[in-house]
Amino acid sequence: MDWDDLRFVLAVAEAGSLSAAARQLGVNHATVLRRIDGFEARAGLALFDRTPRGYRVAAQRKRVIEKMKQVESAVLATERAIVAAQSPLAGVVRVTSTDSLCVGILPGIVSALESEIEGLIIDLSSQNLHVDLARLEADVAVRPARVLPDDLVGTQAGRMGFGIYTAAGQGPDRWLGFTNALARTWLSEVFDAAAGEDKVVAGSDSFLVLREMAAGARGRAILPCLLGDPDPRLQRLDDPGSLPDTPVWVASHADFAQVPRVRTIRALLTAALAAQGDILAGRVSG
Repeated sequence: MDWDDLRFVLAVAEAGSLSAAARQLGVNHATVLRRIDGFEARAGLALFDRTPRGYRVAAQRKRVIEKMKQVESAVLATERAIVAAQSPLAGVVRVTSTDSLCVGILPGIVSALESEIEGLIIDLSSQNLHVDLARLEADVAVRPARVLPDDLVGTQAGRMGFGIYTAAGQGPDRWLGFTNALARTWLSEVFDAAAGEDKVVAGSDSFLVLREMAAGARGRAILPCLLGDPDPRLQRLDDPGSLPDTPVWVASHADFAQVPRVRTIRALLTAALAAQGDILAGRVSG
């Protein structure tokens, strides 16, 4: 059985539609349709119920999909083992983090590390959605999170502080809220407590966008201190440390935890972030 066929089947099962699976796999809609139809014809069974809302795994085929997931897990583990065996200290290391950290603190750290280690290249990817390290989409993740997923190994490098900011010289009692992924985080509770009954006029799922909206005098916003404190367009309305903070982790997939290049970069990133812990936490301005 061709593993590549299983990859297409699992993508459709996970995404629920051909178009969403195509985006995930980086191919066009017709390719996914052709691969699914071809697999079902060769296997002699239909895996999916075609509905107006998309593709759904047929109830009697769920066991087949579960077995395919086991195959996927084994293939990915094999790929990671091969990469681990081939990895020298120098080379390209892919680091993923949130847009706030990618803008506020990581570029300087990355430049310093590249200058210290000959042959090291660090690709920095800004992703607010969590990248799947099991699929080799990145080598190291720098993430604010209360806890790490079970399949990641990492070290807490510091704590990210938050503050309430508005345009300098103005103090509107209206607020800029969180939408989409940000609205589903623990920060939504912090926002509700801070905003109280005040009016919420707009929102965003990006702290960078919220910063620009606050600087444009549209309202107050809760921002990471490393974005808000250095910005001369903003003034801080709360006292440092008055809002909850969150750990910042430097992590990699458990299968890569002891790869020399990844382990070294993880340790260096952890040390560099810890050295700027006051800026990260909002105790001093950058």
